[in-house]
Amino acid sequence: MSHQHEDVKIIAFVGLPGAGKSEAVDYLSAKGYPKVYFGGIVLDAMTEAGLEHTQENEQPFREELREKEGKDFVVNRIVEQIRHLIDAGQKRIIADGLYTWTEYKVLKHAFPGELTVVAIVAPRKLRHHRLTLRPIRPLTIEEANARDWAEIENLEKGGPIAIADHYIHNDKDLDNLHKQIDDELAFLHFNE
Repeated sequence: MSHQHEDVKIIAFVGLPGAGKSEAVDYLSAKGYPKVYFGGIVLDAMTEAGLEHTQENEQPFREELREKEGKDFVVNRIVEQIRHLIDAGQKRIIADGLYTWTEYKVLKHAFPGELTVVAIVAPRKLRHHRLTLRPIRPLTIEEANARDWAEIENLEKGGPIAIADHYIHNDKDLDNLHKQIDDELAFLHFNE
């Protein structure tokens, strides 16, 4: 059941691996905005299943979880978390890890007019290079390519990116990314 909340704004960042979603979320979290983390639902389920948090375990587990529990399993838990934040008085919320078309549709229905999807995009070679350098769960170029394909083909990840409300082109440095995020927040009146 959908219902409008007064003056609530939710931003969900979408994009392929290495585009800069985590950096955007971390930047806004450091400013004090609360976040809900889609991947946290999966990681919690992995812990309950006794699985180590590795790329090799996470991707197949995530896909199996969605197949077994339904494509909306993760997003239904996220909707509950967002509603708890709203009930606690939060008016500005960051959604970290919106992946699938199903998740997009559920969030749009649950929070009509309150959800803004911002796609962070970067050229494939740059994204893959970033993934080889990241300190946590670095990927080889081959692994990065395979992950792109898996997320597009198995997780319907392209839909939310294609239909995003706004785009940030993250092909420069962090200062440039942060400036674009700040400009986006101002445009959306998110800081008010």
